[in-house]
Amino acid sequence: MLKGAVKPTAVTGLITVIISAIFVGLPGLYGALLAQFIVVIFFAVTLGVSKISKDLDPLSTMGLALFSYTTKLIFVGLFLWAITNFTEREIINRTSFGVAAILLTLSWLGGEIASYMKLRIHLPLPDSKEK
Repeated sequence: MLKGAVKPTAVTGLITVIISAIFVGLPGLYGALLAQFIVVIFFAVTLGVSKISKDLDPLSTMGLALFSYTTKLIFVGLFLWAITNFTEREIINRTSFGVAAILLTLSWLGGEIASYMKLRIHLPLPDSKEK
């Protein structure tokens, strides 16, 4: 699933970096690059946690998923707070960052969904006999 998600995200990232650099200049380039870095790390950690928890029982998997999501959300919030407070708008364009992050997230999720749909996983169905 990583390959399926990385390819569209890389293409989207390249396009957002080029468009941001053309329209906003160097701050747009930095904003789009930073968004690409954040989105890729965020979702790569999710896939890593999924790989770690694949053999765990459902309750442990849920606990690990909730913990990793909460931790990532806190780190992204702290990162955005640090960028807002410690960088100038002339260095990192906030609009380029936001637009790139949204587009990259959509392309990552779309690639991940497309990859998942190509998998042929057979799920056990409940018994159809009525009791």
